[in-house]
Amino acid sequence: MDDIVKKAMEKWPNVPNCYGWLLLDARGAWRMRDEHAQAENLPGDRLAHVALLAFINRNYASDARGCWYFQNGPQRVYVNLESTPYVARTDADGALLLHTGAPLGAIDGAWFTDTGALILQAELCVAQLDDRDLLQCLPRLRIDGEVADDNLLMQWLTGEANAAVTLQDGARQVPVARLVATEVPIHFGFVRVPVAEHT
Repeated sequence: MDDIVKKAMEKWPNVPNCYGWLLLDARGAWRMRDEHAQAENLPGDRLAHVALLAFINRNYASDARGCWYFQNGPQRVYVNLESTPYVARTDADGALLLHTGAPLGAIDGAWFTDTGALILQAELCVAQLDDRDLLQCLPRLRIDGEVADDNLLMQWLTGEANAAVTLQDGARQVPVARLVATEVPIHFGFVRVPVAEHT
């Protein structure tokens, strides 16, 4: 967290939290949601200002409830999550990076949802792979030790085939499990749409 943010939090400790105005979409884009976007349940306008994006990424954290927020000076701006707290992408060399620009790190677990999303966990970080990068990651998948066949993978995803599916991460083979998309927040302990706590 930036020092200027820490100092602002000390100076103004009781600034009300903000809800509903910021969204992280499933492709890792930050979106500002004005009153119209909130009323119509729209994703909002994509933020493009490089310095602002870097500031948000540096000051992004979670609270004890599993709600994610951007610490904007003394104010917490809670984030609606379209998918997971982080979104992973592949770089030009095929390495996995988070939407914040940080490396994902060694993968501890992998899950495919019933909607075809690939969820990756590295230590305490949970990231859905940007759907545009899924094709690049398919060669890393193994089914019963062999490079994944599209048809068999689809059968496995729908539960029609029993097989051991793994994801190659360097020299390691990480087991891949199935997970119902609606159960992702419960499974990983995060909140997709934070709301104010009533005191």
